[in-house]
Amino acid sequence: MKKIKVNLLVKILIAIGLGILAGLVLPEWAGRLFATFNAIFSQFLSFLIPLIIVGFVVPAIADVGKNAGKILVATALLAYTFTSMSGFFSYAVGSWLFPGLVAPADLTGPMKEAADLTPYFTITMPPLFDVMSALVLSFLLGISMAYLNTPTLRKGAVEFNYIVAKTISGVIIPLLPLYIFGIFLNMTVAGQVMTVLGTFASIIGIIFAMHIFLLIFQYCVAACFARVNPFRSLLTMMPAYFTALGTQSSAATIPVTLRQAVKIGVREDIAGFVIPLCATIHMSGSAMKIVACALAIMIMQGMPVDPMNFSGFILMLGITMVAAPGVPGGCIMAALGLLSSFLGFNESQLALMIALYIAMDSFGTACNVTGDGAVALIINRFFGKSSSKETVKTENAIAAELEK
Repeated sequence: MKKIKVNLLVKILIAIGLGILAGLVLPEWAGRLFATFNAIFSQFLSFLIPLIIVGFVVPAIADVGKNAGKILVATALLAYTFTSMSGFFSYAVGSWLFPGLVAPADLTGPMKEAADLTPYFTITMPPLFDVMSALVLSFLLGISMAYLNTPTLRKGAVEFNYIVAKTISGVIIPLLPLYIFGIFLNMTVAGQVMTVLGTFASIIGIIFAMHIFLLIFQYCVAACFARVNPFRSLLTMMPAYFTALGTQSSAATIPVTLRQAVKIGVREDIAGFVIPLCATIHMSGSAMKIVACALAIMIMQGMPVDPMNFSGFILMLGITMVAAPGVPGGCIMAALGLLSSFLGFNESQLALMIALYIAMDSFGTACNVTGDGAVALIINRFFGKSSSKETVKTENAIAAELEK
């Protein structure tokens, strides 16, 4: 298990590189084989995501006890604060730099769509319930178990947690590199990313630099509370970063994010509550990307940019994205209504916004999940009773403790 933990980052990086190279040389029939695997794996992952949330959040709330309500409120407020600050930071930097980099002529060319690799077949696996239903159910069961004497229900939650953890460690994590390989293979064959990046290279470079600065800022803030080395903690979270870079899904990266959060010193019960929750409500990277892309499109189209109106958009964006599923493109889909109502985007501008967002979706998602570790560190400082010198447990610690 320890060897797998050490090599996971390397496997993901290799999968990304090979996926790009394979997209340039593989014949279509071979690419469709990997597309078929990805389609089936993605269906299974979608089915599992609500179960992961229930499996981890319910026993985590129950174990935390009567402080669960306080932790829930603290985590939500902290995640919303980070998300809103990210949006305002992106607006400030964009207002300063974009006018000198973006010209209306940049959007004169038509947007061409490229066909993705088509799977030979797929198997539909609809989730039992959506992400928000899973969160509501988890809060209801977890808080009830924390306050009421329900030993039978608690035992069932612990056993279900064990089943989910075994599924993750035995199926999801081993197959993640192959899944990431298929994603980057399909992106290369489609050519969609390069088309968009060719036009918006300078803007994307600024967004990438902003999200690196944002992560450093978040971990420096966390270090002030948790008294840890911010750069060492950020480096430890890199497997979660690169996993999200490939999967483009906060929820799909929960297993890796949870494991790395424990490694940086977050108590397991705190991590088990904060990480799955933040996968849905902490969207700093996505908010930064949406604000930057929206501002760039408005400048390109010559639309008026009202600071007060944009502030309202940013504040509402942090709330609206809570309802976004933790799957690729979920945040931009949840934000379309705000883009239309607050900023006056029409259908063509919304379509361009979707194309831009999807092209950079992996970087925003990676920023989201990596920042979850900073949120967990701060929450752990106030609600975790273990000392900072406590030995960090290994990847299978949760399952081993449940077996006891």
